[in-house]
Amino acid sequence: MTEPRRGRPRGNDVRTIGDAPLEIEDLVSLARGQATAQLASGARDRMKRSAEIVATRHGEGGEIYGVTTSVGGSVGTAVPASRAAALSLNVLRMHGIGAGRMLDDEEAAAVLVARLSSLARGQSGVRPEVAERLVELLTARVLPQMPCEGSVGASGDLTPLSYLAAVVVGEREVRFGGAVRPAAEVLAELRLLPLALGPKEALGLMNGTSVSTALACLCWARAERLARMASTLSAMIARAIGGNPEHFDDRLHAAKPHPGQREVARRMADALAATPGLPAPLRLQDRYSVRCAPHVIGVLVDALRPAREALETELNGVSDNPIVDLDSESILHGGNFYGGHVAFACDGLKIAVANVACLVDRQLMLLCHPAENGGLPTDLVGVEGPEACAHNGFKAASIAASSMAAEAQKQAIPASLFSRSTELHNQDKVPMATTAARDLIRVLELAEQIVGIALLAACQALDLRGFALAGPIGALHGAVRAVAPRLVEDRRMDLDLQALLERLRDGGLDRGDRPLA
Repeated sequence: MTEPRRGRPRGNDVRTIGDAPLEIEDLVSLARGQATAQLASGARDRMKRSAEIVATRHGEGGEIYGVTTSVGGSVGTAVPASRAAALSLNVLRMHGIGAGRMLDDEEAAAVLVARLSSLARGQSGVRPEVAERLVELLTARVLPQMPCEGSVGASGDLTPLSYLAAVVVGEREVRFGGAVRPAAEVLAELRLLPLALGPKEALGLMNGTSVSTALACLCWARAERLARMASTLSAMIARAIGGNPEHFDDRLHAAKPHPGQREVARRMADALAATPGLPAPLRLQDRYSVRCAPHVIGVLVDALRPAREALETELNGVSDNPIVDLDSESILHGGNFYGGHVAFACDGLKIAVANVACLVDRQLMLLCHPAENGGLPTDLVGVEGPEACAHNGFKAASIAASSMAAEAQKQAIPASLFSRSTELHNQDKVPMATTAARDLIRVLELAEQIVGIALLAACQALDLRGFALAGPIGALHGAVRAVAPRLVEDRRMDLDLQALLERLRDGGLDRGDRPLA
C-alpha cells in the first residue's frame, strides 16, 4: 500500500499560487493563517496576456459571453462596448441575494485561496492586479462576508462569490479584526483603492466553483482526522468491553484487502497490542460495531483518496466561462463552472462520515448496556454503593448521541440528485455542489459531537476498569483527561464536550498520528 500523502516541504510557510499545484493541505494552512500567499510571476504573465487577448477580441468586435452579450438565459441580448463595464458591475450587484449564515473566517479565507488558484491559471481574462488584490485581502485577513446559501453549483457559485467580487470594488461588508465593517471603510484604512473591474473581470471572480471547492477541501481535512480518531476510539472501546483483538489481525484483512479497511485494522491492532496486560477476550465474536469497525471506517478512508484527487483537480483547474486559450489566443465557451465532481465528492464523503457516526453511536450503546459491556456499571455510573441508584452516568449522553446519529444519516441524502431547472431554463441541469458541501459540514459537526461523547464514555469505562494504559489508547485517554475529568456524581457534561471538541478540531488530540489518506 502506498504511503499517505503529506504534502510538499513547506519552507518558510509561503505558498506560491500559480506555480506548482496546490494540495488540500496548502489551502487549509492558508485558510487558517498558518501560511501566507504570493502570486507566482508566471501567473502574473499568463493573467496579463489573457486579459490582453480579451481586450483585443472585444476591440475587434468578437462575440464574448458576458462582455458583448448579457448573461445566462439573456445571452441573446447584445451589449455594446460602451455598456460592457456597466454590465460587469451590475452582474455582481444583482447576485447580492445570498442568505443563511455567513461563512466563518477560515471558510471565507479558503474561498479566497480557491479563487486565486483558478485565476492564477491565466485563462479567465482577468488582470494580475485583481489576483494581487485577493492576495492582499488574504494576507491582511480582510474577509468578505459571504452568505452560504444561494448557489446551485453551476454557473459556479455566483451568488456567494459576488460578495468577494463586491469587496474588490469596495462594496458590501468584510470581517476585519474580529468586527464586521463596510468594505470601503476597511480598504481606505489599509490604503487600498477599490478596483475598477474590466468587462470580463466581475464574471471571472464569480463564475466558478470556488466556494463549494473551498468548503469541500476544509471538510476533507476534518473527515480524515475523524477517521483517525474513530480508529483509536474503536480500539479503546474494544479494550474497555473485553473485545477480541483477533478481529483486527492483518491476516484476516489481507484476505479482502481494501486499503482503508486494512489500515484501520492495523491501527486498532497496534493500539491494542501496545496496551499492557491485555486479558483473554470475553467472547469469541464481538458485535458488528466493534468487529466490523475497520470495514466501516475503512470505507471513509478509501473514499478520501478519490475525493482528494477530484477536489485538487478542481482546486487547480479553471472553473470559469468563457476561458482564454493562450496558445491559440482563442476564447472558448463551455461549462467548466459545473461543480459535479465537487458535489459527488461531498455526497460520497457525507455518506461515509454518517456511517462512522452511526458506528460510534452503536459502540457507545455497548459501553452503556450491562448485557454488552462485560461487567461495567449500567450507563457507566461512576458512583459506587447506596448512592449509585440516584445517579445516571451516560444515560442522557447516549440519547443525545443517538439523536445526532439520526440527523447525520438524514443529512447524508445525496444533494446532487436534487437538480433544479432555473434562470429561464438556461441552468436546466445543476449539481447542487454548494448544498452538498454545506450538508457535509453539518454531518461532520454531528459526527465529531458523537465521537466526543463516545470519547468521554470510553475514558470513563477505562477508568472504571482501572486498566494500565499505554500507546495510542493511553495517549488519547490522557489528552481527553487534560480537558475533561472523570464523571463521578451526575453533572452537566456539555462543557466537557465543548472543550473536547475544540481540542479535536484544532488537532490537539492528534498526538502525532500519521495521516490516513
